[in-house]
Amino acid sequence: MSDADHDLPHEGPIKTPKQLVWAVVAALVIPIIGIIVLVNSVVSQKTPAAGSDALTAEAVAKRLQPVGRVEIKDATDTASFKSGEQVYAVQCAACHTAGVAGAPKLGDAAAWGPRLKTGYEALMTSALKGKGAMGAQGGGDYNDVEIGRAVVYLANQSGGKLEEPKVAAAAPVVPAAAAAPAPAAAVAPAAVVAAAAPAAPAVVAKADAVSALYTQACAACHVSGVANAPKLGDKAAWAPRLAAGVDGLTASAIKGKGAMPPRGGSAASDAEIKAVVAYMVSTVK
Repeated sequence: MSDADHDLPHEGPIKTPKQLVWAVVAALVIPIIGIIVLVNSVVSQKTPAAGSDALTAEAVAKRLQPVGRVEIKDATDTASFKSGEQVYAVQCAACHTAGVAGAPKLGDAAAWGPRLKTGYEALMTSALKGKGAMGAQGGGDYNDVEIGRAVVYLANQSGGKLEEPKVAAAAPVVPAAAAAPAPAAAVAPAAVVAAAAPAAPAVVAKADAVSALYTQACAACHVSGVANAPKLGDKAAWAPRLAAGVDGLTASAIKGKGAMPPRGGSAASDAEIKAVVAYMVSTVK
């Protein structure tokens, strides 16, 4: 480049007043358009689409439902007992449908043959106490009659001919008029104790509900690592999964993954599943 080139005037892209005006307008308008597009994008993601049922009373109630529930069972109400098929669907299907960890599949007469020869009592003992990777009561929370019904259902669907356990008749209720009146001295202390006892905190009830659901739906596999399920508290096994976060892990639990059926084979709500996932994650942090 010669010295003469250095002496030439340097010109920019804007050469006329009209070009300057357009440059100023563009500098102002383009950022404003970008901001409007960004705001519309964010608002459209949060605002339910027209015609959706996101704001119906049912949908709102579902989002606001409590994480935990406390269920009180009446041991004398035999009509409320679950059938063998119901217990199987909630508690046993996770392993006995796919044959996880050597569990005999439902309907597999060859696998159940040797087990059926041991008889109902032996099968019932294994179900109640646990055997191999299967936790006590399959990790669930059912009474002996319901567990017995599930054992019979599994056995009879797989070539057995077992009879369902009999339900003991409830003791007759003594009419209030026939009952002997309690001495006044005995009633007073009981009333004082009842008045002095504080109400159980809601937090305890919630924690108990999460623990119960974990025991019912997750413990059977996550305690012993059945089918490569990460064990509870095993930081090394959970480390690569934590990157997905609680929401990502919850989505996998709800949809099912690998040998794990949707919702762990339970009927728990999305909020309950998320609470259990958060509990399991908390043990490795």
